[in-house]
Amino acid sequence: MAMLDDDGKSSSSAVRSLARGLAILRYVNKMGEVRPGEIAKALDVPRPTVYRLLETLEELGYVAFSATSSNVRVTRLAAALGDGHALTSEICEAAGPLFAEYSSRLVWPLDLSVYNNAAMIIQETTHGRSPLSIDRGMTGVRLPVLRTSAGRAYLSFCPDQERDLILDHIRRLEDPEDLPFLEARWLNRLIGETRARGIAIRDAGEFRPQTASIAAPVLLDGDLLGCVSLIWIRSAMDSARALEEFGDPLLEIAGKMGEALSG
Repeated sequence: MAMLDDDGKSSSSAVRSLARGLAILRYVNKMGEVRPGEIAKALDVPRPTVYRLLETLEELGYVAFSATSSNVRVTRLAAALGDGHALTSEICEAAGPLFAEYSSRLVWPLDLSVYNNAAMIIQETTHGRSPLSIDRGMTGVRLPVLRTSAGRAYLSFCPDQERDLILDHIRRLEDPEDLPFLEARWLNRLIGETRARGIAIRDAGEFRPQTASIAAPVLLDGDLLGCVSLIWIRSAMDSARALEEFGDPLLEIAGKMGEALSG
C-alpha cells in the first residue's frame, strides 16, 4: 500500500509531480521563454498538468508568465540555475508593468529587445494590444542591428570592443541590405548623433518600410542590457514630431526599467 504524504497524496504521486515540476522548470530555463503547449509537447506531459505545475511554480516565484504574451519564463529566483536567460527574464519582468502603464498613454506599440547573435530579439511587446500596430506576433522576432532603431541604440551605447565584434560578425554574414550601413563615416555619424540625443532613429524605410521607430538604451550601472523602442506608421508623422512627443516618455521607460532592475 502506498504511503500518504501530509496532503493525503501517495508518496509516489508526490514524487512524480515533483519530477515533472523540475523537468518543466529545467525546460523553461533552457528555452528562455516558451508556451505551455510547447512544454506539454516537448516533455510528453498532459497540458492541464503543465498548467497546474506552472501555476505552482509561479506561486513559488520560480516562473512568471509574460505580461504581453502567453509565454512563461524563469524569474530572478531561478537565477541560481546558472543560465543566461535569468537576466533576460528580469528585464522582461521590469518591462511588463511599465509597458502596461505607458501603453494607453502612448498608444503606439512598444518593444523590448536584447542583443543576441547579430540580431536584436524582441522579448516583450505591446503590438498585440496597440490599436495602431500593423504587426502581430512580434515576441521572439529577430531584428537586424544596422537597420532598426533598437540595433542602432545598442551599437551606440555598448562598449567599443563589443561594437567592433558585432560589426565584424555582421560583415562576415555579408547581407547585401546591411552593406550601405557598414561604411565608417555613416557609422561614426550615427553613433555620435544617437549618443547626443540619447535615442536612436529609424525613419528612412530601411526596414519594414511602412513603419519608423525610435529606441532608447536600458542601462544598469552603466551596463547595457537591452533597448526599448516605439514604433509608428511612417505616413502618420515624421521623426522630429515623434521625438518631440514620445522621446521623453521613452527615456522615462528605459530609465525606470534600469531603476527596477537595480532595486
